[in-house]
Amino acid sequence: MSAKKQLRSPSVKYDYDVVIIGSGPGGEGAAMQLSKGGAKVAVIEKYHEIGGGCTHWGTIPSKALRHSVSQLIELKNNTLFTQSYHHKQSFTFADVLHHTEKVIAKQVRMRRGFYNRNNCTLYFGAASFVDEHTLSIKNKDGSMDLVTGKNIIIATGSRPYHPKDIDFTASNIYDSDTILSLDYHPHHIAIYGAGVIGCEYASIFRGLGVKTDLINNRERLLSFLDAEMSDALSYHFRNSGIILRHDEEYEKIESVDDGVILHFKSGKKMKADCLLFANGRTGNTDKLNLSCIGLKANNRGQLSINEHYQTTQSNIYALGDVIGYPSLASAAYDQGRIVADVILTNKDPKKLIQDIPTGIFTIPEISSVGKTEQMLTKQKVPYEVGRAQFKDLARSQILGSDVGGLKILFHRETKEILGIHCFGERAAEIIHIGQAIMEQKGSGNTIEYFVHTTFNYPTMAEAYRVAALNGLNRLF
Repeated sequence: MSAKKQLRSPSVKYDYDVVIIGSGPGGEGAAMQLSKGGAKVAVIEKYHEIGGGCTHWGTIPSKALRHSVSQLIELKNNTLFTQSYHHKQSFTFADVLHHTEKVIAKQVRMRRGFYNRNNCTLYFGAASFVDEHTLSIKNKDGSMDLVTGKNIIIATGSRPYHPKDIDFTASNIYDSDTILSLDYHPHHIAIYGAGVIGCEYASIFRGLGVKTDLINNRERLLSFLDAEMSDALSYHFRNSGIILRHDEEYEKIESVDDGVILHFKSGKKMKADCLLFANGRTGNTDKLNLSCIGLKANNRGQLSINEHYQTTQSNIYALGDVIGYPSLASAAYDQGRIVADVILTNKDPKKLIQDIPTGIFTIPEISSVGKTEQMLTKQKVPYEVGRAQFKDLARSQILGSDVGGLKILFHRETKEILGIHCFGERAAEIIHIGQAIMEQKGSGNTIEYFVHTTFNYPTMAEAYRVAALNGLNRLF
């Protein structure tokens, strides 16, 4: 019996086996897997193009922006080209957006091909529930369509959190979506929120020569990171001219004709040309009419699920940002495939890998996988550290990119790799070499692997051999 026949009830006919709300990574992962498994699939996207926030306002544009600015910084610092640099003395935020727009267009064309080849039906409009099997779609022209599905997947993603006391309609107050519409080059920007998004945009604006204040309501940057990585980022930010303001919370944010004034609870005030508010995100569930099907999101728009990604309505699933941690595009795609398998096979779901890598695209990048030193110390695990400084690697010297390094944490007795942390250019790529070894079972995931492997020379990957030798030399 085909998967399609297994999915459909003989007594009830639905328009689709599965209707997916949202075409971001989670929705796409589910749609592709379901279609290949024989299901009839529809995808509803409220924006006029597919890809979701990841493609149009989040991951893709911010990383493309970051790449352009990183290349600009490299050009400025490269002595081979410095004498020719006078042809373009400065670049504006609008200048570097051009590359971003091209990347987005390529991503959209590619993803449209995925849906077309897999015979997924696309609807463009705002979806809301009528009942547990029926969705209303409000089209751009105001007309309405109804579609039914035996199963429905909520993959609507998230948007920047907007406190009610901040006027986001003001011309000089932005969030991480609307900042892409910035059409002038500010002299001074204040960024409120020093999470991943805030830190990434602080790198971008400072790289463009904008005076940047990064306001953090905690005591250190990115406290979930290994402390050494967090300290390295703080040092590099300060060295580049970013002003870090820790343990500050706003009392009031005031938009005036010539800028924005931030009043802090500490009694301090500061003024900037514009403000980027990047302090948290909210799940896009408030317009889905969840109450009519007995579902309720929490105060950040997130839904509760079971191990099968089911909500309290067993035919309605949720994944990605609307269920909270880990809120990563890569994880959402995998969650989509897992949900698809659950629907197609009715078997127990596969699990996300235990050690999900983190990639933070500051300048330079930070990436990590596994345990931090602080975790291992708290858990009383006997570990040792192996380090490699990028400034000592031939490849790094050739590239002129000598900031940062690699750190491997491993068990003193079994030599099992427990965590890997990297700070520097291409960190998010470099981390996957170590992640692949960590995921090996048995004796294959020890630090000794890197000693006995021959790496291409000169490469950044050689950092693993250097760090492994450094760590093993610490044992006694």
